[in-house]
Amino acid sequence: MKRTSEYLKSPDLLPIAHRDRKIGTFGFSVMWVGMAVVLAAFAIGGAGVQAMPLPWVLLASFVGCLVIGFLITLIADIGIEHGISFPVYLRAPFGTLGTHFPSLLRGIAASIWFGINSYFGAAAINGILNILTGFDNWFICLLLFVTAQVINTSIGIKAIEKFANLAAPTIILISIWMYYTLADRASAAGKSVWAWMENPVSGAALFAAFLTVVLGNMGYWSTLCADISSISRFIKAPKYEKNWFKRNKGALVGSMIALPLTQTFVVAIGGVAYIAVGNYDPIVALQEAAGGLILGILLLMIVFAQWSTNTAANLVPAATVFSNIGGPKVPFYAGVILAGVIGMMTQPWNLFDTLMPFLLISGGLLSAIVGILFADYYLIRKRRVNVPDLYEQAGQYSYYLGVNWAGVMAWAIGGGASLIFSNYSFIVGFLLSAASYYLLSKYWWFRKYKQAELEDPSDEKYLGITAGRDWIIDGQEAARGTESQEQATV
Repeated sequence: MKRTSEYLKSPDLLPIAHRDRKIGTFGFSVMWVGMAVVLAAFAIGGAGVQAMPLPWVLLASFVGCLVIGFLITLIADIGIEHGISFPVYLRAPFGTLGTHFPSLLRGIAASIWFGINSYFGAAAINGILNILTGFDNWFICLLLFVTAQVINTSIGIKAIEKFANLAAPTIILISIWMYYTLADRASAAGKSVWAWMENPVSGAALFAAFLTVVLGNMGYWSTLCADISSISRFIKAPKYEKNWFKRNKGALVGSMIALPLTQTFVVAIGGVAYIAVGNYDPIVALQEAAGGLILGILLLMIVFAQWSTNTAANLVPAATVFSNIGGPKVPFYAGVILAGVIGMMTQPWNLFDTLMPFLLISGGLLSAIVGILFADYYLIRKRRVNVPDLYEQAGQYSYYLGVNWAGVMAWAIGGGASLIFSNYSFIVGFLLSAASYYLLSKYWWFRKYKQAELEDPSDEKYLGITAGRDWIIDGQEAARGTESQEQATV
């Protein structure tokens, strides 16, 4: 069936205007506080203290978060500058059809993570209800928890931010309590949390252990790094601001301050939990030291943390991808529901162990996507994008049968290498894909398929917010006018 350009113009994927960007610097930072409290961070801490003292683990975590935070901010500029989402921009380096290959991988991975996090949250809810009422049915809790998250996300980005404002202070306070409780338990066992190591290493082995923690933190967030523009397009930024750092202040503060501080503290809790009772999972550790109302409060933090992570880091990216694939017939809320269904269909309560290898593989492949996005946006186009053609089936991004084969080949090179060198997957995938894409595009593909922003590198024509421009796609302004009239009559 022949597709028209209308297929590419799903209302939920059109550029976000300056006046419609609702997330401020504080709001984005608060979202990061909720997103960074994940079981993977606890595991990094628990694994780290087996070979290194806790201070070294925390330093490695902070370094890894700073690096990935800066890369996240670099890619976030796509959304801030042009107001467009991840799968829409992917039409530039992959083509109007080719965008579906990498974006579908991210959508499925996000849905699977949604299912896993929802399962842990549901188990915590079941524990709270069991303490308070004696109720014990985790599956009913799972259905209710999934439904609540889907509704919250479907309402829109502002609802997600409001929930984060509620969850973040709760998560911080309970996390502090968790740390001190676990540290006291370790001290009672004669272990100093700042000096204890299970199997101390030195020399090259110490450097390898340090690098493992650095790359572990980077690898986990490579998925969100790839599609951060699906969120950053809602971040407030000043018009006509040519200074990159000032224009991206909201993303910088969230990704390079809130993320490193929060995740490093969570890594610390995982490390202290392992030192205290030999298990990085603080819930398992504290079940021996807490009960009744105290344990219920602890479990409430787990619920809030999974909810915050799922809405911003999993449901929004997945729904955006599915809306891009389905076109106007799959609005954002339908994409959210689809992500929820896929998350449930994977049966995370049965398949958690077998799903993890897939998620690690997808993380390596997505690190190569980050490299391609960086090379295409900064090195090739130098931030200039012919945005209207991203929504045209026969525009400059249609390439050959809708596919940019330079992007596909670079992805195969970088992604394949990241799987071979899995211990260094993010670095290998990012560097090889960026380098190969730059060479293939500059010296081959874009000589065959001319790009307007390369032929005429005009800031006034092809920059967005820096030039004070809101990108308007055919029919978008009319829709806004109708919406404004409706609001005026209400």
